[in-house]
Amino acid sequence: MSYEFYYWPGIQGRGEFVRLALEQAGAGYVDVARGSEEDGQGVAAMRAVLADDAFTTPPFAPPFLKAGDRIVAHVAAILLFLGDRHDIAPKNAAHRLWAHQLQLSVTDFVQEIHDAHHPIANALYYEEQKSESAQRTEHLLSARAPKYLGYFEAAIARNPTNSEFVIGDAPSYPDLSFFQLVAGLRYAFPKAMARIEPDYPKIAALHDTIAALPRIAAYLGSDRRIPFNEHGVFRHYPELDA
Repeated sequence: MSYEFYYWPGIQGRGEFVRLALEQAGAGYVDVARGSEEDGQGVAAMRAVLADDAFTTPPFAPPFLKAGDRIVAHVAAILLFLGDRHDIAPKNAAHRLWAHQLQLSVTDFVQEIHDAHHPIANALYYEEQKSESAQRTEHLLSARAPKYLGYFEAAIARNPTNSEFVIGDAPSYPDLSFFQLVAGLRYAFPKAMARIEPDYPKIAALHDTIAALPRIAAYLGSDRRIPFNEHGVFRHYPELDA
């Protein structure tokens, strides 16, 4: 089936974790908010869904996915849903739960990365909280990022199959999310990542493996992949990259 995917146009943001999964799954989808309003798409179409009182299970905010009459919101929930339908999740029930746990940890890490440049409030511009951002980012790079990357590194190392992936011997959606974490951190903090990344060789190698998967490589080389920029989760402010 073809899905309708809803997220803000012009940024990767949290939606990129879903886009990567859809691409690797080979699933047909429409990135609705990036479409033309003349075709009934665009941001207006996304806002219309958010405002529609007819839905008994309405999404709180993007990203969300529409599959027929069903709407699924939140990255981890969307990936759990897609994993059950496509070949991007383990078949074993215990392993599927493990994949979901890993994705929830990714969600936590993404929030901490976001809060590095918006530590006080989302409604304030970065320029209005620069001193607080510098302090928050120093803690992110010295303590929190190593904690999360170390956890994901250990998870890959403990895979009983001894493969390069985190679960079993095939890529699953947590691997795709690990790829996006590394790519985003390299963009946002190139100096810091050059310093700390050698401590996590397995997740760095996994990034390269995922980037070389045929469907992901095709996506990365297409205009469907929005470039990193200073409006999403991963932002490069040189003064924060220590």
